[in-house]
Amino acid sequence: MLDIGETAPGFTLPDQDGQTVSLSELRGEYVVVYFYPRADTPGCTTEACGFRDVYDELRERGVTVLGISDDPVDDLAPFAAEYDLPFRLLSDEDGSVSSAYDSYGEKNMFGNTFDGVFRNTYVVGPDGDVVLAYEGVSPEGHATEILDDLDALED
Repeated sequence: MLDIGETAPGFTLPDQDGQTVSLSELRGEYVVVYFYPRADTPGCTTEACGFRDVYDELRERGVTVLGISDDPVDDLAPFAAEYDLPFRLLSDEDGSVSSAYDSYGEKNMFGNTFDGVFRNTYVVGPDGDVVLAYEGVSPEGHATEILDDLDALED
């Protein structure tokens, strides 16, 4: 995991519409960068819908949400459309950005070993440094937890 206070690694990735998104373009605001294993699977859908459900509250606080997986761009648009996700989903097909955020590596599932994305989340502050970090998060209630933690930062 990246440490709080560490500069968040920069990146430029395509979103669900094929448009590029760069972290550097979002300087001056808080950015939730959440890593998820696979679009349109139960846990990832729960997590994405959680962010969708508090999206207006996050935007009122000037927070941008970016979801990152190693799914190809073509898999992201249907997922975003099906669940009416108002934020951008980014494709990190080679896992390089996920790796830079310590959110990619060897996983085991059903006796199979493979490389994939870990369910971690970072909140990057307006100055580009990590202000909150969550490892191995539970999808249920995660977005609300971040909202509460962001409010605590402002107090």
